[in-house]
Amino acid sequence: MRRKQQGITNYRKRLTLLKGNVLRAVVRKSLKHIVIQIVEFDARGDKVVLCADSKALPKYGWKAGGGNIPAAYLTGYLLGVLAKKKHIEEAILDIGLQTSSKGARIYAALKGMVDGGLQIPCSDDNLPDEGRLMGKHVQSYSQTLQKDKEAFLKQFSGYLKAGINPLDMEKQVALAKGRIKEAA
Repeated sequence: MRRKQQGITNYRKRLTLLKGNVLRAVVRKSLKHIVIQIVEFDARGDKVVLCADSKALPKYGWKAGGGNIPAAYLTGYLLGVLAKKKHIEEAILDIGLQTSSKGARIYAALKGMVDGGLQIPCSDDNLPDEGRLMGKHVQSYSQTLQKDKEAFLKQFSGYLKAGINPLDMEKQVALAKGRIKEAA
């Protein structure tokens, strides 16, 4: 029970997930990346059936960071497309001990998996709106900062170094999504 004492595993929630005997879509996030795995229960230990990481997104034309909402959506979409290729049709979302909040990156990843073709039961109330998934919030914020050149350069220096115009964020997401779909 070491994992319970350290606060790593909630065994009551885990047991309820495992009783359904359905694959779990495990979403884990850090400040810079999103990792999503399809996990199957085994008595000797869980087995990872499929994995998608935001570090793989540059292969599909995504140059922006891997820890934001559009990157979480694209990572989920990538996993959904890969799951479809492997004939995995359904799963249950497993967020572990992460705090659930409306419109979070976890739910952006969930929306990507659903759009990619994976059937996961979810409520539309928690999912971020389409504009945030496509990066429109970044575009509108960059438009307001464009008046103050110094603040604009400071806020979006990472995007500009990567060769991304924050005013074209929606196009970047659509381009990466299209390339992921083509690769399937």
